[in-house]
Amino acid sequence: MTTEDVLLTADTDGVRTLTLNRPKSYNSLTVELKERLLDALRSAAAEDTVRAVVLTGAGKAFCAGQDLKEHVGLLQAGDSAPLRTVAEHYNPIVRAIVQMPKPVISAVNGSAAGAGAAFAYASDLRIAGGSASFLMAFANVGLGPDSGASWTLQRLIGYGRAAELMLMARTVDATEALRIGLVSEVVPDEELAARAHQVAATLAAGPTVAYARIKDVLTTAAESTLEEALAAEDAAQAALGATADHTEAVEAFVAKRRPNFTGS
Repeated sequence: MTTEDVLLTADTDGVRTLTLNRPKSYNSLTVELKERLLDALRSAAAEDTVRAVVLTGAGKAFCAGQDLKEHVGLLQAGDSAPLRTVAEHYNPIVRAIVQMPKPVISAVNGSAAGAGAAFAYASDLRIAGGSASFLMAFANVGLGPDSGASWTLQRLIGYGRAAELMLMARTVDATEALRIGLVSEVVPDEELAARAHQVAATLAAGPTVAYARIKDVLTTAAESTLEEALAAEDAAQAALGATADHTEAVEAFVAKRRPNFTGS
């Protein structure tokens, strides 16, 4: 494990775990942490040895969202950085998660609020600890959603529930999150890290080139007509049918053995 002050990075079993590391501030997002996270996500996307990514937080919280102390301090100092952070940091981070050509799992420990919650929504899978909670509190500070939450949240739980959570700024605990489909699994807090790594390692051993196309096709289908979705599926199948992973999977099936996927 290498420590980079506000961000911890660990590689095991083809899984890169990125841990937001400002536990005393509930992993709230400073400019430094946002820039480190964006760089780390881009590096994970580019490195072939990284086949799945886990995003989590140190301590008792996943991520409290924007660090408001830094935000207010910069505004009072006349610094325009807070007004640029959505375009310079949050939007690129969400694009990096959604467009990551490998699975991204958020292991949500404790509170996930604002942009922190949005990062979890943008991930492919969300596994929650028993103490996890989600909060879209933008309305409480006179703001609208950012970090892609308007796009991701309603695709997870529907427009009606997404509107309620954003307008009412209501906290959703782990039990409700599982019931409404916001997370895929809830485990005891002490088992969260191990379970997230287990799922990520399973995916890392799979056909990652196919996972990338599955993510692309799902994103296309979310905002396309049926004909456009069918065309995207056709193109993906044609490309994936020519991959070494597909050939290996077919040969392994015939030979009644486990396939050895290489992501090619």
